[in-house]
Amino acid sequence: MNKLTKIGASALCGSLAVVATAQAGSMSVTGGATATYHVGDYTTNGNPIGMNSGLTFTGDGELDNGTTFVLTITHADKAAYSSANIVMTVPGLGAFGIDQGAGGQGLDRIDDMMPTSWEETNGTGVGTGLQTVSGVGGAANIEWNLDSGFLPDGMSLQIAHSPRAGGTSANDKGVGGDAGGIGAGWDFVAQHAGIVDGLNLFGGYSTIDQAVDAGAGYTGERSQMAFGATYAVGAVTVGYQYSKDDRATAAGTNYYANDAFGVSFNVNDDLAISVGVHQSERNHTNGTTTSNDATSLQASYSVGGASIKVARTDVDNASYSTAVANDKDGYTIALTLAF
Repeated sequence: MNKLTKIGASALCGSLAVVATAQAGSMSVTGGATATYHVGDYTTNGNPIGMNSGLTFTGDGELDNGTTFVLTITHADKAAYSSANIVMTVPGLGAFGIDQGAGGQGLDRIDDMMPTSWEETNGTGVGTGLQTVSGVGGAANIEWNLDSGFLPDGMSLQIAHSPRAGGTSANDKGVGGDAGGIGAGWDFVAQHAGIVDGLNLFGGYSTIDQAVDAGAGYTGERSQMAFGATYAVGAVTVGYQYSKDDRATAAGTNYYANDAFGVSFNVNDDLAISVGVHQSERNHTNGTTTSNDATSLQASYSVGGASIKVARTDVDNASYSTAVANDKDGYTIALTLAF
């Protein structure tokens, strides 16, 4: 058993004043596999059969003062792990997460909140090149998920920070590489599901320091934002959200602005269908704009641990290019097995 020495933590109002012997923990493994068949227009399809397999290792334990901790490591078809994060939940304070590539912290947790029966509109295999928002969630970061006792019923609040929002992930005792003029960043995200039954309001803001660098396309501080709502009534869920990436990293770009819409319908416990729409605009420094519009119709059917999923996706001006080859459409069929 590891021994953790006493840690003074007056800044945390004494909640972590003494961290004693850790209790015996446990490790579990879950996973799944997905086989797909994908065909698209205006592209070289080659062999349309694909496969993904993944394992998720989860270790957890508890300290004498009630603090719990969880380590999550995901291995998805790579020689090294794909992502990992550590979350410690401190009674009376909330959860503190250290994320290194898993995503889902900071503004990244609300980058696309639209209801769907399977995937996000830009995640079906048809390359949309859509620019959404991620904030510091795109880099190694630390997040504080405030304890619910600080907040009104039904509300959550997260504060995330990255010392170098463009740096690479590093091993223990290591440091990330040159962030290329990108400095520290802060994200603030709030959600509220306690106002009306079925209604979830969400919003967030991110600010990241960037040195002015014409060659890299940086014009100063980068700000990102997202807000919207979903509403569920019976078997139907509808949603809308707006997001904006201001002073983005792409050279010649002032900002990206996005409107997203989604509707899902649970036909029964096993069958669900949905439609999602993304309407995005890239505003160039020369005053012109380019649109990027994508629509995805999806369905999923589950039988025990197996699911069959289908998506038909169309995109105009993929990657904000008006070339004929960037008007794409295609379909994907997936068989997913979970264990």
